[in-house]
Amino acid sequence: MLWYNIFREISLNVVMKQRNIIMLPTVDFCGCTVTRLILGANPFGGFSHQTQQRNEEMLEYYTKERILETWERAEAAGINTMITNNETPHVIEAVEEYIAARGSLQWIAQVACGNEPNKMFECIDEVVKIGCCALYFHGGGVDECYRNKDEEAIRSWCDHARSAGIPVGVAGHAPEAHLWVHGLDIVDFHTVCFFNCGSLHDGKGDKFRLSDIPRAIECIRRIRKPCIGYKIMGSGRIDPRMAFEHAFFGIKPTDVVNVGMHRGDKDDMVEENAAMVREILSGA
Repeated sequence: MLWYNIFREISLNVVMKQRNIIMLPTVDFCGCTVTRLILGANPFGGFSHQTQQRNEEMLEYYTKERILETWERAEAAGINTMITNNETPHVIEAVEEYIAARGSLQWIAQVACGNEPNKMFECIDEVVKIGCCALYFHGGGVDECYRNKDEEAIRSWCDHARSAGIPVGVAGHAPEAHLWVHGLDIVDFHTVCFFNCGSLHDGKGDKFRLSDIPRAIECIRRIRKPCIGYKIMGSGRIDPRMAFEHAFFGIKPTDVVNVGMHRGDKDDMVEENAAMVREILSGA
């Protein structure tokens, strides 16, 4: 699988040169060349973290055709990596179609298996077969392992995924979960939420407290391994430029951010965000 990723990365660079696309600044992310802005996918599956009406708006807008179009526009804007989950049917169908057509974005898979933990190995095998360049485990599952101190389960997931020869990471909604996993030294990277909006805070549910951000950034800087910061805009609650500037100022120079973009709000959002990141990272 490692050789497949190397070959694919070379091919992607050739395609971008042929199309005269200027890639955004990149980092070496566990052996993969990744732009510091990754295109996320929560809007594709209707996960707004706002209201049910908002969820439905996103789902209605993001047909499989619009998802594929959004990836093409991300390519043209200089982004080279996307993240999606493995559980939303029309999204994973779009991923399969995109990779089969040799689209130029690399795919990092977020892996979960719902309420069937015994199927985790099967879910890992499926995303590897489709063609992910790396994978990480959903924050909800990792939070649960941390709560129960279930080292055996998370070790078995990582060992199974690493046997495919690709980088393996974890997501999580609280710094404590990440620092626990980091102490076990079993993953290659961490995907750190800027807000503790999962199940580990008091009361559970979607909570977005600005006081969470400094703790998340401190966690990222304590973790020596590469990190992906996500929900840097609080799922649409924070001004994009402010969020990008604060995130890139706080995280390590080797880290990246993952941002979902709902083009139903603004058609050129992908291009605008890419241009903003390019400007911020150039120091302009």
